[in-house]
Amino acid sequence: MGCRVTAVYGIRHHGPGSAKSLRAALEEQKPDIILIEGPPEADALVPLVADPEMEAPVALLAYVPGEPGKAAFWPFAEFSPEWQAMRYATEAGVPARFCDLPAALQLAGEDDRGTPRTGTDPIAELATAAGYDDPERWWEDVVEHVPGTAVFDAIAEAIGLLRDQADERDLAREAHMRKTLRAAVKDGYQNIAVVCGAWHVPALAEPLPPAAHDDRLLRGRRGAQPKVKAAMTWVPWTYGRLALTSGYGAGVRSPGWYDHLFTAGPHPVESWLARAAGVLRDEGIGVSPAHVIEATRLAEALAALRGRPLAGLDEVSQAALSVLADGSDLLLALIQRRLVVGERLGTVPAATPAVPLQQDLRRQQRALRLRPDAITRDLDLDLRKPNDLARSHLLHRLLLLRVSWGASSQGRTGHLGTFRESWQLTWRPELDLALIEASMWGSAVESAAFARARSLAAGSTALDELTALTERCLLADLGGALPDVLTAVRERAALDTDVTHLMAALPALVRAARYGDVRGTDPARLGEVAAEMITRVCAGLPVAAASLDEGAARVMRERIDAVHSATSLLDDAASRGRWLDALARLNGPPLIGGRVTRLLLDAGRITVEAAAGRMTLELSAGAAAAAAAGWAEGFLSGSGLLLVHDERLLRLVDTWLAGLDADTFAAVLPALRRTFGTYAPPERRAVGERAARLGVGPRPGRAGPAGDDDYDAGRAAAAVRVVAGILGLSR
Repeated sequence: MGCRVTAVYGIRHHGPGSAKSLRAALEEQKPDIILIEGPPEADALVPLVADPEMEAPVALLAYVPGEPGKAAFWPFAEFSPEWQAMRYATEAGVPARFCDLPAALQLAGEDDRGTPRTGTDPIAELATAAGYDDPERWWEDVVEHVPGTAVFDAIAEAIGLLRDQADERDLAREAHMRKTLRAAVKDGYQNIAVVCGAWHVPALAEPLPPAAHDDRLLRGRRGAQPKVKAAMTWVPWTYGRLALTSGYGAGVRSPGWYDHLFTAGPHPVESWLARAAGVLRDEGIGVSPAHVIEATRLAEALAALRGRPLAGLDEVSQAALSVLADGSDLLLALIQRRLVVGERLGTVPAATPAVPLQQDLRRQQRALRLRPDAITRDLDLDLRKPNDLARSHLLHRLLLLRVSWGASSQGRTGHLGTFRESWQLTWRPELDLALIEASMWGSAVESAAFARARSLAAGSTALDELTALTERCLLADLGGALPDVLTAVRERAALDTDVTHLMAALPALVRAARYGDVRGTDPARLGEVAAEMITRVCAGLPVAAASLDEGAARVMRERIDAVHSATSLLDDAASRGRWLDALARLNGPPLIGGRVTRLLLDAGRITVEAAAGRMTLELSAGAAAAAAAGWAEGFLSGSGLLLVHDERLLRLVDTWLAGLDADTFAAVLPALRRTFGTYAPPERRAVGERAARLGVGPRPGRAGPAGDDDYDAGRAAAAVRVVAGILGLSR
């Protein structure tokens, strides 16, 4: 073939040791062209790697223009060998080409790259031969932790001994790689570097088979001539996404750890544990330098006992758990989330071509006559009109993707039970970046929102977030995501033993069940899950409401009010009955007792006479003032109409207040102001007027006054002034 040097470097995708060794090998070889495993449609995008605004992790995105949903990603981190090869090429001023099969084959459904490789796993066989039960740990010990260019010859020899056959997919890919290699030689390049997965090294080693052999392999492959044209661009990626999946099917479990190995320098274990200590200190956990020293010694001792050249992630994690986290799995999970996976987000330069998600949004903006504008403008939607309903769906889907083009102009955006929505729309330059970032979820707004909703359902641990997600799915017309969301709700509710969590989560689910039909969604399954949660709440409420301090009692009162309102919305008489039965059995602090009495009275479960009897007991002279104030606050909060229409209850409150001495009254006044302050001004005025007339005429249940001497105008005026002061009225 006439080439002077053809070096084939077998790497592990996203391997920090491979990346370091490859960079050293390229600097030693100084090739005049680099061929990299990847889609050839991306050749023109390699120069963007040198742009100062480009920061890994990023991904190559392949898509078919005009066909939403057809997309594929090839992610790269700073520690990815392919990324380092591109960085070297741009810095050295040499060309870099991708040599794998075209992305168009995969987008047309004609490339089975995602199917499992048949046959044996060579890495597993090598690990077994070396006495390892974990292939990943073997690879780290012999490759990732032992930098140097000599490792590539060892990899090539080992894979060559094991590779006795390859499946059709790999044969076709390797035929295309060889075809690209021949093309580079034909173009006059004589010092060629090839960067590919270790499995492919034997197929690219010289002597190469005849070109006709590879042509026959490619012609015989289904879809050798792709029926679609793929476009390519760069998009930001995250370590979280890199930990889940990648275009190579080589997702990394610990990208944050790998990034650290690549950048840490000569003492990765010590610096890692120091960073872990910093994470804990940020959360207020006392961790000293002595802890870091002891954890380092433990990690190194574990590595020595296990015969490892360097402590790996298992060793440093166990050392952190034992020494830094004091055996707490919760604190170790915090370290795992912040450091092992990491929270890094890449960036792409402004010169990057627009991604399909941006194009899809622009198409919908034109179709729905929603022009983006930098000036804030109001938008009122009537959801009974098809175009307005489609606008609502689009805006809610963008919110789900964290593209905040629209915001509510009054209260909560998109109440499920109303046919109207009000928005304020402002298009900001950073929303284009948000769209590019959101493109990791899909190439069209609807499919991307659907994918993110499913991801939120799979990743969220907070029950109230999951039930709120049901509302968001309905508002965004993503009914297809509801089965996953409801499954997650059911599983989380079954595991959650904290009744307050269930109570906080229930209202959103009930609203979705009650008003889902307003937006054309079948609410049946939502109602079933809501009924299950109500049953669990009723069973655990008596214990949850017992022995609460003042702050916890207020939170519980709010939860009880929310659940009570929710059960009245749900079209389920049995669930409503169970809830009222649970309230009737409830014994709790005075604030809860007063509130439960009021709710049972409003629901018709107890009579006014029974409520008056409870009030007489709780507000009697023998009751502690603070307890009486709490009970009164619970009973009276929400609405003052009860006092307006029932003079007996108002007189009981008046009698209790008039009997308090000055110090006691001053102590309970904040609670009373808080209670009466929730009333609307007309209600406060009506209560004040009724209180002013309490001293006129006979008291209920008593004989009328024998004469004017039984009426003390001064004392009556004092009582009126007290009530007026509580209500914030002036006389």
